[in-house]
Amino acid sequence: MSAPESEIHLVPDGSPRRADKELAAAFPAHSRTALQRAFDAGLVFRAGVPIGRDTSVHAGDQLEFALPAVRPAELRAVDLPLDILFEDRHLLAVNKAAGMIVHPGAATGEDTLVHALLAHCADTLSGIGGVQRPGIVHRLDKDTTGVMVVAKTDAAHRALADQFAQRTLTKEYVALVTGVPPLLSGVIDRAISRHPTHRHRMTVGEGGKPARTAWERVEAHGSIGALLRCRIFTGRTHQIRVHLKSLGHPILGDALYGWKPDPRLKVIPARVMLHAEHLLLTHPVTGRELDLRAPIPDDFAAVRKALGAAARREARDRQ
Repeated sequence: MSAPESEIHLVPDGSPRRADKELAAAFPAHSRTALQRAFDAGLVFRAGVPIGRDTSVHAGDQLEFALPAVRPAELRAVDLPLDILFEDRHLLAVNKAAGMIVHPGAATGEDTLVHALLAHCADTLSGIGGVQRPGIVHRLDKDTTGVMVVAKTDAAHRALADQFAQRTLTKEYVALVTGVPPLLSGVIDRAISRHPTHRHRMTVGEGGKPARTAWERVEAHGSIGALLRCRIFTGRTHQIRVHLKSLGHPILGDALYGWKPDPRLKVIPARVMLHAEHLLLTHPVTGRELDLRAPIPDDFAAVRKALGAAARREARDRQ
């Protein structure tokens, strides 16, 4: 992907200011990181002479700059199936499948969501951070299914990341849990931190980062399990899983957080029964409301159906 043509800026009247701050204010469509790369590459000039980020510029100075060429991603694009919920030239939303890891790591193969996005988006990706790659602004656990939104451009990446950071969007999940909460709804407001001895787990307690989850009981299946709808106001690792365990109702299939198979349930969950059903946000460019919903996956529906059957058997046994 080639670098864009040079852009020219005439510094307006006003007090002297740093060159990097002047360009950031004059070109809001460019990220500060991209402009910093231009300075670092010696591609920002005043009167034909390269200048640094902290150079003072004055009214009437003419600045000329170009952004460095975007490097291709080191990862290989892999053509994997994606369930696209929404797409335009700024972003796309996918219904992430169970078992798909979002971002590659030391122990992953070439079957991550990022590998698939590199193939699907081809040459439409922007140079986020100077590297051609999809803009991952949030993540779902490997076993969690549902809505994920991904930025295609620097501008969309910054705007979406800001919405997640400022918590101005709505994130709703559905979960099948062990047992039935006695209340119809509630809020779990407990900090989450890394477990002191099991480093792959999280836990609630003092000293962690604030975390807040609101939940409501949608269905009760005897005493065996329930369908809960959860809305999260923070984005901590394993937040819903940890909070529901602290409530005494671990998610079905979540052995890491205390779930154990129930002989009354004829279908054994093959994964954590958690689904990111609904994401409501503002489109980062058009400003319109974007209401994204992912249908309940088949394996989730099968376990839900099995819970209903188990509850009916339990009711008959009590008669």
